[in-house]
Amino acid sequence: MAKKEVTGMIKLQIPGGQATPAPPVGPALGQHGVNIGQFVKTFNDRTSDRPGLVLPVVITVYKARSFNFIIKSPPAAVLLKRAASLAKGAQTPGTETVGKVTRADLEEIAKIKMEDLGAASMDAAVRMIAGTARSAGIEVEG
Repeated sequence: MAKKEVTGMIKLQIPGGQATPAPPVGPALGQHGVNIGQFVKTFNDRTSDRPGLVLPVVITVYKARSFNFIIKSPPAAVLLKRAASLAKGAQTPGTETVGKVTRADLEEIAKIKMEDLGAASMDAAVRMIAGTARSAGIEVEG
């Protein structure tokens, strides 16, 4: 089987189950000649179990205008805001605290993010997530 020739890589962040042909999805895929409707339907089917959760997607476009995509785990900041029940992080991190998360919350997020983090251990992953929490103005308890 001949190897497909890659003509482009597109990175987007799309809410799970809510992709539409509207920007940013449509223009990004359209300029590479990808069937936008097919991508939207496939993405929404594969992410219907995570509605509204922002998911990074890496789309590989091939010369024959075919494509495939990898859905990565949600950004740590999105998961932290959800765990702390926040709409957004602090305006001035370091001086403003907008919410709190527990060590257990950090461990849950680290489990979700583990394959994308590249951390050597669970403890290292938790420390990385804790750093993201602090930079968003979220206090870590425990």
